[in-house]
Amino acid sequence: MDMILISVLVVGGTGLLIGLLLSIAGKKFAVETDEREELVREALPGNNCGGCGYPGCDGAAAAVVSGEAPVTVCPVGGGPVARRIGEIMGREAGDTLRMTAYVKCGGTCQAAKTQYLYTGVEDCAYVSQLPGGGSKSCAYGCLGYGSCVKACQFGALEIRDGCARVDREACKACGACVKACPRGLIELVPCEKPAFHVACSSRDRGKAVLEVCSAGCIGCGKCEKVCPAGAVAVKEGLAYIRADLCTGCGTCAEQCPRKCIVKWQEE
Repeated sequence: MDMILISVLVVGGTGLLIGLLLSIAGKKFAVETDEREELVREALPGNNCGGCGYPGCDGAAAAVVSGEAPVTVCPVGGGPVARRIGEIMGREAGDTLRMTAYVKCGGTCQAAKTQYLYTGVEDCAYVSQLPGGGSKSCAYGCLGYGSCVKACQFGALEIRDGCARVDREACKACGACVKACPRGLIELVPCEKPAFHVACSSRDRGKAVLEVCSAGCIGCGKCEKVCPAGAVAVKEGLAYIRADLCTGCGTCAEQCPRKCIVKWQEE
């Protein structure tokens, strides 16, 4: 009995000593955290989508508190979250421009010609490495296999008639689809402004575009000549429209012989 009692006392004493040492070490080497970091984290939506450019909402909160990121860091939360974080940090959130994804391609099944019938893995990154860059004749257009759809956490994209399309009301502008598209066809544009966009990304010249797609930009320059705001320019055979200059008058769309300039809210 004496040996058992001694053993219990030794084990108990050792455990108590280790616990005491750990407690002292924890206090001595504790990393102090700003309580605002937890408040900012609670204000964030918690999607951990990475759209802010940081490793999840924890990383975004730490960046805001350290001054590395602005209070508008979260594209998913938008204005309401930015204002809440601004209150916590004592900073003005200012006006936040709501953004949404836009797919720069009008190459639907009817418009874009096909080289061959493809049956296999439905992944745009994989298909883009196949001979000819995929089944569609246009080497720049939407492949239509839904890598962007799979990447979106908010169900804001769908494949419609062979092309990816965005539901701007559901889109949170996290940028996941932008990263997922192997052809760089998706960009973030202002959501509320009634701007026009070019639904094409082809770098080919006019004749080559005509041979592969009935909806492609041929770089004729008519849109550039008629735009009263100077918002349109043709570079490398492709028209570009600056959203910050576009007044939404629609003159470029009316004059486009290919009808590839669209008011995307009405697509």
